[in-house]
Amino acid sequence: MTMKEKVIFTNLVGQAIDTLVAEAGNPQTVVVADTNTAQYVLPVLVNDSKAVADSEVITVKSGDGNKSLEALTDLWKKLAELEATRSTLVINLGGGMVSDLSGFAAATYKRGMRCINVPTTLLAAVDASVGGKTGINFGGYKNQIGTFTEPEAVIISTIFFNTLPQQQILSGYAEMIKHGLLEDTDTLSRLLAFSPVYPMFDSQSLLPIIEASVGVKSRIVEEDKTEAGIRKALNFGHTIGHAIEAYSYKRQSPVPHGYAVAWGMVAELVLSNMELGFPGDTLHTVAAYVLKNYGAYDITCDDYPALIAAMRQDKKNRSADSITFTLLESVGHPKIDCVVDQKQIEAALDIYRDLMHLA
Repeated sequence: MTMKEKVIFTNLVGQAIDTLVAEAGNPQTVVVADTNTAQYVLPVLVNDSKAVADSEVITVKSGDGNKSLEALTDLWKKLAELEATRSTLVINLGGGMVSDLSGFAAATYKRGMRCINVPTTLLAAVDASVGGKTGINFGGYKNQIGTFTEPEAVIISTIFFNTLPQQQILSGYAEMIKHGLLEDTDTLSRLLAFSPVYPMFDSQSLLPIIEASVGVKSRIVEEDKTEAGIRKALNFGHTIGHAIEAYSYKRQSPVPHGYAVAWGMVAELVLSNMELGFPGDTLHTVAAYVLKNYGAYDITCDDYPALIAAMRQDKKNRSADSITFTLLESVGHPKIDCVVDQKQIEAALDIYRDLMHLA
């Protein structure tokens, strides 16, 4: 495991990249970007960064569905064609799909190359790019194969966010709400009072809020780098959220990751209330915020078996016949490794439907 990753908050992204490359000894650099980022963001950085302008570029297909073994193999082949070595520095430019896929490629090619993450989406900035998780989807489920390998550095800015669709901003903001629930009531209240919706949304005003949110995750990750204990708290909302996300792909109507997490958080706050006495007023406040900003994922009891089957694939589970959650006793007080009975999960999904006005 490497030393604690360096997280840089700046809107002078090109300058930050050049400084990091110089500090690394000006090695060969390779930029890995998804097709959207290559079109809209890469030209900006080519103008702002000598290191990026001088880099070889590998483009991967956009979308989480392309975070596959086939895409990983193709990326390894392209690194080989560029004669990349263990001293080559990979610059991961894009959303979480890029840092997951290319981070995994860098962690495994030649037994490990150095990389820098430059997230271009809010979701990647507050979640995927920080903490050293890399991986690909496998067997129809998310992030089944991967490593814990921290990047050399992460450069977080807001300069690319004004070009993002509203949906992507909200997707990232869901992870920030999760961090607020894990931190304290003041942090959560500030997040629920902020509107990440256009035209009120101003990406520049978001930078200090992002910094605080990343700080929550970084403190947890530093305490538990390989998810043996408290880092599992960061999975709050994700057991049901990942199930919703996987199910949406099977329905051939994919939903954004952050939206699935938002709905998963509501359902898991219901479970927290049922199992641990999480305050009902806070549950209703968060549920109302999610309904207003994210809408509802429409499910009926007929969908429960498929969702629960997906939950059984969750990486936190200790055995095939149990489903393990991170739940909250109250804001700022997570409890990890909570095994919950299937009947309780079904009851929580019933209440989720009530709160989301689906029943």
